[in-house]
This record gives sequence, C-alpha cells and structure tokens, in this order.
Amino acid sequence: MVRRALLDRGDLVSADDEALPLSQPLQARPDQAAAHWRGAGGRWLVWVARAIVWAVILLIGYRGVLAIVDGRSPVAPAGSTSTPNDTQFPVTLADAYALQFGDVYLNFSPATAALRGRELARFLPPGTDPELGWNGVGTQRVLDEQVAGVSVTGSHSGVVTLLARLSGGRLLELGVPVYAAHGGMIVSGDPALLPAPAKVMPPVASQTADQATATALASQLPAFFEAFASGDRTTLARFSSPGAQISGLGGAVSFGAIDSVFAPAGGSRRQIAVTVTWQLPAPKGAPTAGSVGAGSASVQMTYEMTVVRQQGTWDVQSIGAATTALTQGPP
Repeated sequence: MVRRALLDRGDLVSADDEALPLSQPLQARPDQAAAHWRGAGGRWLVWVARAIVWAVILLIGYRGVLAIVDGRSPVAPAGSTSTPNDTQFPVTLADAYALQFGDVYLNFSPATAALRGRELARFLPPGTDPELGWNGVGTQRVLDEQVAGVSVTGSHSGVVTLLARLSGGRLLELGVPVYAAHGGMIVSGDPALLPAPAKVMPPVASQTADQATATALASQLPAFFEAFASGDRTTLARFSSPGAQISGLGGAVSFGAIDSVFAPAGGSRRQIAVTVTWQLPAPKGAPTAGSVGAGSASVQMTYEMTVVRQQGTWDVQSIGAATTALTQGPP
C-alpha cells in the first residue's frame, strides 16, 4: 500500500508536470534560452536594416526637393548625353555666330558675289538661296558692327540684333534669327534690317554760375591739367585733395589751354565743368612744317570735376567725363 501510494504520488507529480505549461510557464532550460536569444537578435538586425533603408530614402527625397528649390538639375548618370545647351539658349555663342554672319551678309560686290554666296551657305539651311535675295548689283561695305542685344524666344532659338555702321555713314540694326541644338547653330530665317536707335536730347542742368570761383579756378587749373596730361604724380598730388586717386594720361596728349570753366554757386564742395584743348602728338610720316597739312592736331574735351575748398585753395577730388551739359541759368 505504501509503495502504491508513492507510485500514485509520482503519477500525480508527472501529471502535474504535464499540465503545468497550460497554466504556469516553467523556467526555460539553458538550451531553450539560447534558442530564444538567437531569435530576438535576428529581429533587432531586421529593424536596424529597415532604419538604414528609410534613412537613405529620406536623404534622396531631401536632396531632390533641395535641387528643385535651388533650381539645379539632378546630376546626369554616366553615359547621359544631356548638356546645358539642350535646355538653355547659348547667348554668348549666338552673339559671336551672328557677328560672323553679319560680316559676310552686309558686304557685297559683283566682283566677289560667288565667294560671298559660298561663305553665306555655311550659315544657311540646305536649299536656301545663297545670296539671300541680293540681285547681284551694287556694292556695300560694313565698317563696323557690334551686338546690340539678343531676344531669346525658346531653348533653341533667339534673334541676335547687330548694330552696324555701313559705307556712306549709315547706321542700321540687323536682326539675325539663330537656331541652336546639340552644340551646333544655323541662321534659321532671313535677316531683317531695322532702324538704328533714335537720337534723343540729353538733359541740360541750368544752374546759377559763381563767376568769382570760376575765375579763380581758371588760373589754378592749367598747372593741374599739364600734370594730368603728362602723368606727373608729384604735381598732381599738390593739386589733389587727401585720398584722391588721380594718375593722369601718361603723355598721350599735351596741354593746350583751358577754354572755359563753369562753377555753380554753392558751398565748399562743387561739381564744375572744365573744357580743355589737348594737343595730339604728330604721327610718323606727318607733313613737316611749311608743307600742306602741317601742324599738330588738337581736340576739345569737357571734364566734370569735383573740387573742394581747403585752406584758401580749391583741391581736385575727382575728374571724369561730363554726364550732363551745364549752362548758366538766370542770376
């Protein structure tokens, strides 16, 4: 009976052990704990990988938005043929191209008609009239031409306007349509003559003159302009206000005379206008004295100067081209 009781108790213990997982977990065994730890470590690595992927995605998105805000295009991958010329009209190159075309187009003569046609053909689409409407009669020469402006009409097209001075003194503008793509260019249409800029009258400043100051400056300024013509820095420094940077012409001309001085009424600082006669050096091979055309050339020029009254004399602070004409107004 005792043995049976012990067996019964053992059976009960075994039964309890089997039922225990259903109601209360037992402490895991060492081998089970190791297996459980390996599983948790795998999940941690998955989360780290997911975090890295999201960081990369966010970085790419941020840089894309930044590029849009800054107006910058994304970097083209290797092997891409996209270039800035594909999206933006090349203004500088079109200017130079139109100048070369204008030099050929605006010059014509029956003696060089064939050569002109061949040169124009390099700028024109195939099948275009190589003379561009010229009837082969008459002569014209372009004396000078400059780019006056460019009107961009698209990413591949624009009109370059040239300002040209032609034989006979004529001043005209020439509109040249240019098409650009893949680094190449062509004159895409007929050029058009346009009127030169209209002549306008500049404003005239009417101010009350200070004749006493003008007289004083007329006696002082010849020495200044002699030094200005030669570039004598030592003498220029004696007539200049502290801090003024005046270097002179370095002997390009020689001083002739002071023709007029206009000094407006005011305080110790004035904006004056001075007209000077310069003597130009005679070029090599010029006629000698006594022959026809002998003598040195001279020119009159007007300067706008800022003078400052210091210790009883007028010092020059600056000198430059006159921007407006000064006239004496009513007293």
